[in-house]
Amino acid sequence: MFVGHFSWSQSFSEIVSQSNRAGARPIDCGWSLRLSRSNSRKFRMDVVAHGLWGGALFCRRGRRQFFGGLIIGMAPDLLSFGVFHVTHPRWILLRLAGEISGPPAFSILPAYVFYAYNLTHSLVMWAIAFSFLWLFIKRPPWLFGAWLLHILCDIPTHATSYFPTPFLWPFPTPFVNGISWATPEFLLANYSCLIVVYTGIFLYSRKKESLPRN
Repeated sequence: MFVGHFSWSQSFSEIVSQSNRAGARPIDCGWSLRLSRSNSRKFRMDVVAHGLWGGALFCRRGRRQFFGGLIIGMAPDLLSFGVFHVTHPRWILLRLAGEISGPPAFSILPAYVFYAYNLTHSLVMWAIAFSFLWLFIKRPPWLFGAWLLHILCDIPTHATSYFPTPFLWPFPTPFVNGISWATPEFLLANYSCLIVVYTGIFLYSRKKESLPRN
């Protein structure tokens, strides 16, 4: 059931910034469409699944296209959270040691994470980048479809309590309070679908290779 809160919001980074200065946690200030019964879980679709879905789009076009889709499918998260993880190895070690759990707290995230997240998770920015690259290389950059798929997958699978997808940034965005990818049922369904898709691609490739060439 959809529940709308019809007041247009600030950008999520501004909400977080103001909340951090006030010593409070971010709140949902936007129009949110509630897709789940609870928003207590604050996980995002994992970057590996993003990459695998992106790679699946271009798997039939060859190895280079597959790896291109894989990398571009992960790029929106790598360019925001990935930079944070590389520059904060201690946080990763504490996470691996089990001393902390869950995603990074807002209080330890640098401002660039929020700016990068807005840029890389916006359909507007995607359309601009796609159009400019098309003009530059004189053909549609179809590999950017993996980036588009990343954004579309994130819209219904992020909670408003932790990095809702700013898909209309820099314009006001109706944030979606989505279903967590961390729920066991969703994880199982997601990776089951990936297994089915890649199995189908593998079998199709084997069948194609076995056909006699004229």
